[in-house]
Amino acid sequence: MKKKSLKVAALLLCGTLLTSSCIGSFSLFNNYEKWQCSMTENKFVNAIVGFFLQPIVGSVCLFVDALVLNSIEFWTGDNPVAATGKVQKVMGEDGVLYTITTTKTGYEVKSPDGKIVLFNHDAETDSWTMTRNGVTLPVDLAMVKK
Repeated sequence: MKKKSLKVAALLLCGTLLTSSCIGSFSLFNNYEKWQCSMTENKFVNAIVGFFLQPIVGSVCLFVDALVLNSIEFWTGDNPVAATGKVQKVMGEDGVLYTITTTKTGYEVKSPDGKIVLFNHDAETDSWTMTRNGVTLPVDLAMVKK
């Protein structure tokens, strides 16, 4: 009986390592989920295909995310599957459609006339800078929120 309780205690102790509140962003699984929901324009087809893919692909993505990628993100501060290169079109308050590309350190905003503004985040100082026409200025987030 004593050996059995020792095994149970060892298993519970190992289980606590998996739930040690080292929670990452689960980027791989979230990217898979977004792809699965938008692979076709028909939500019913997405659901049927997802029904068969989710147990296999979803569980592999979740496993790799939980044990490997989130551990890397925890120790280095960078997620290897971050949204780098993601492109979005955003309508500005001025009625102009801007293209925003996610970079490793921030964002690149491109206007239709080809002008580019870079927003970069410095992780060491937790600050943002804006680069336009070769001039780099600090971004005061209090001014942006107004």
